Amino acid sequence: MYQIGVNPWVWTSPVDDAALAELLPRIAGFGFDAVELPIEQSGDWDPRRTRDLLAELGLTAAGVCAVTPPGRDLVDAPPAVVEATVAYLKGCVDSAVAVGAPTVGGPVYASVGRTWRMTPAARAACYADFRRALAPVADHAAAHGVSIGVEALNRYETSVVNTIDQAVELIDGLPPNVGLMIDTYHMNIEEADPYAAVAAAGPYIKHVQVSGTDRGAPGADHLDWPRFLTALVTTGYRGAICIESFTPENETIATAASIWRPLAASPDRLAFDGLTYLRQALRSAPGPPPVGRPGAGGDHQ
Repeated sequence: MYQIGVNPWVWTSPVDDAALAELLPRIAGFGFDAVELPIEQSGDWDPRRTRDLLAELGLTAAGVCAVTPPGRDLVDAPPAVVEATVAYLKGCVDSAVAVGAPTVGGPVYASVGRTWRMTPAARAACYADFRRALAPVADHAAAHGVSIGVEALNRYETSVVNTIDQAVELIDGLPPNVGLMIDTYHMNIEEADPYAAVAAAGPYIKHVQVSGTDRGAPGADHLDWPRFLTALVTTGYRGAICIESFTPENETIATAASIWRPLAASPDRLAFDGLTYLRQALRSAPGPPPVGRPGAGGDHQ
């Protein structure tokens, strides 16, 4: 049913060629099926080299994660900033094509941490500006068979789009290859009923990120994972489910994601425990047996 993937941000940032050379064999050894590939800066990793390494290890590219640090915005920003952001996102699409990833996903509308108050009229104008700015990226992606997954973030990380309903409104009118990337961490904060929100997102889901409600391993938290997975199965989504968490050891990423303490005994433990739990939980979810690599496993700490 589902491939299970992980983001190398669990271990390190930035994710570059050296990091992938070290981490991808470990990720494959643990038994993951797929990997998310973030692009913090264009050129951090070589798409052809990464494609070959993934193939060698029997991994797939679940998606490319677009990253929006300060100065990477499509709304309420100078034209030069919007132009540069469009160019960056088109580059993410090109990298996705090169590694065989079906989706580019992330908070592609504005830089993470940027918040401002909006009246209803100002919000409507903001959303219209976003649709105009993203249109050439969407067209470029569609021409190459790639989807764009727009991610709603929690209220502390953006004021543009926090809920599934807002995200659906945000993408209204864009081509069908533009949909949503849902993330259980943000949904736990913002959705009154995250399981109903999954159903509402269903027709639009392009990619799924998961973590514990504290950003730790799925299953070591208070989310009702069987209920969440049952809701996800019911939507008909059959792409990858990817664990996204962050290392507290990197100052830049720890500050951006507000990771002030270790979320598990080790990054390896977080990844392996999350994978193990998701495999078990998916066996209980309705539908066909989950996709996986029988017998795959490896050392973990």
